[in-house]
Amino acid sequence: MSTSALTLAPSRLAPMANAIRALSMDAVQAANSGHPGMPMGMADVATVLYSQFLKFDPASPKWPDRDRFVLSAGHGSMLLYSLLYLTGYKSPTIDDIRRFRQLHSVCAGHPENIELDGAECTTGPLGQGLAMAVGMAIAERHLNAEFGGDLVDHKTWVISGDGCLMEGVNHEAIGLAANYKLGGLNVLWDSNHITIDGDTSLSTVEDVLGRYAATGWHTTQCDGHDYADIARALAEAAADPRPSLVACHTIIGKGAPNKQGTHNVHGSPLGPDEIAAARKVLGWTAPPFVIPDDIMADWRSLSAPGVQARGAWEQRLAANARGDEFMARMGDELPELTGWHAYREKLAADMPNIATRKSSEDALGVLTAAVPAMVGGSADLTGSNNTKTKSTTEFSAADYSGRYLHYGIREFGMASAMNGMALHGGILPYGGTFLVFSDYCRNAIRLSALQRARVVYVLTHDSIGLGEDGPTHQPIEHVPSLRAIPQLWVFRPADAMETAECWELALRRQDGPSALALTRQNVPALRDNADQNLSAKGAYRLVAAKAPRRVVLLSTGSEVQIAVAAAAALEQAGVGADVVSMPCWELFEAQDKIYQDSLVPEGVLVVSIEAAATFGWQKWTGRDGMTFGINRFGASAPAEQLYEYFGLTAEAIVPQIKAKLGL
Repeated sequence: MSTSALTLAPSRLAPMANAIRALSMDAVQAANSGHPGMPMGMADVATVLYSQFLKFDPASPKWPDRDRFVLSAGHGSMLLYSLLYLTGYKSPTIDDIRRFRQLHSVCAGHPENIELDGAECTTGPLGQGLAMAVGMAIAERHLNAEFGGDLVDHKTWVISGDGCLMEGVNHEAIGLAANYKLGGLNVLWDSNHITIDGDTSLSTVEDVLGRYAATGWHTTQCDGHDYADIARALAEAAADPRPSLVACHTIIGKGAPNKQGTHNVHGSPLGPDEIAAARKVLGWTAPPFVIPDDIMADWRSLSAPGVQARGAWEQRLAANARGDEFMARMGDELPELTGWHAYREKLAADMPNIATRKSSEDALGVLTAAVPAMVGGSADLTGSNNTKTKSTTEFSAADYSGRYLHYGIREFGMASAMNGMALHGGILPYGGTFLVFSDYCRNAIRLSALQRARVVYVLTHDSIGLGEDGPTHQPIEHVPSLRAIPQLWVFRPADAMETAECWELALRRQDGPSALALTRQNVPALRDNADQNLSAKGAYRLVAAKAPRRVVLLSTGSEVQIAVAAAAALEQAGVGADVVSMPCWELFEAQDKIYQDSLVPEGVLVVSIEAAATFGWQKWTGRDGMTFGINRFGASAPAEQLYEYFGLTAEAIVPQIKAKLGL
């Protein structure tokens, strides 16, 4: 990006960089908590990036064709907060920065996208910012292929630290980026050779540049405190058709004369004496949290080229025949679900006896045809997860218009990339793996929820029902543990109709992720009515007691059929039993007490049946209720034998219920 700031001499750039250093050390000191070293060390690189390369407009932080800037080394959050304030974003204010790391300050310890429009994503768990940036670059290429360069043509810039490049997810992410030849992705590595414990030589002898080059990246280096050399390296990266890694050789805590270059400046305040010494070295005479007018004017001038670029883009948008469609996509507006009602009516008529992973595939066939924003994929389990449809051709370096990604055996990288796609906008990503392997990507799922990213996880082979693959592949604790993640909707549908309902709920959700736990084995259809989405309240009465109600059977997924059979056997014994299908705890918990009490009333025996750990069911069954599940690892055998072995059959459950009732 050509800007007027290219004419700024080092004598002008140095005070601008020192403004970042001053704000960072003062804010960390005021909070008595934080990481001043990285912002001070990368201040020069960030100043060159913002003054010469980054396309941005503080007045329109969500402008779709802005460059994305991701601070993957999120512990250095004061770098981002300083940049946003200095360049003129509405938030954070200087008062916010004064209250760094304090309750309700938008300047949280690590950047949070839900707090600041200028934060593209929530970072701090090292490596995931870079991995999300890969997803953003994928989204940019896909939307460019679909809508053209007049509407979509921007870059993704990342600042990463040594820790980001050590994390395992980094290896997964950079492999994806190289495979897809994401030339718009540029990673600026803060190569300062310091981690919390000390020099990086304590823990690694890796040739990082060699690894990236072997993966297929363009690599280069620069002196991270030489403005001309930084600009040379960033220009080289921006021009290369491959994703680029720029090793910026920096001094951590640059400007703090007694602590710079050591791990002592990584994650602790400098202290009043060292701050005073740093001010002297930097020639910074302004009081804490005060930026001299001339320096502020230079920073605020940097937005002018971006303002001009946005104006030209808005003219192109207005003249583009697909402009309205593009903005609807970027606004995550869901189009009419053409053919959806007819599909659900057919399910009600046909009552298919199929696995819910197959039901998911059938639902996706309709949904991906109706919703162009849906971009799917799988971590090398496409034929098992059933995630590919006729509408989703392969996304590749040769054809970015494709809507299906082969992530390879990279569950963590896949989940992080989907977060990045969702946060970029214009993409509604879904991706599949086995439920047991959700552990590989759990931290990214957690970030989906924390960031309120609209991502759908398709997690198949959801219980001992997968059979002979045995306990290494049979989920036990996974559904309960996913339910423990705040703001994640976990769906475990019982049949084809519930699977369709859960998919619709996941797509219509605007404020967070969803996970669908799906069976490998066939399950019978339990409902023949498509008039309402009964799963929308999280739970509903599937079978009502005929005899006076004494028992309520709560169940999810493939075990609902067992609950139905158990209820029938109890009714034959004169015991009235309801069956409540509970495909989504989170939605049921959101209902009012009247509705909850109507399904789980006082004065009856409440029984849960689920082929998983029983953790959490006591909330609904109470201390006097009964929980049937599996609180140990599974075994290798055909599914039918396993259900009998673990006592998850109506024949095994009903006598225990009757005994509990004293019958």
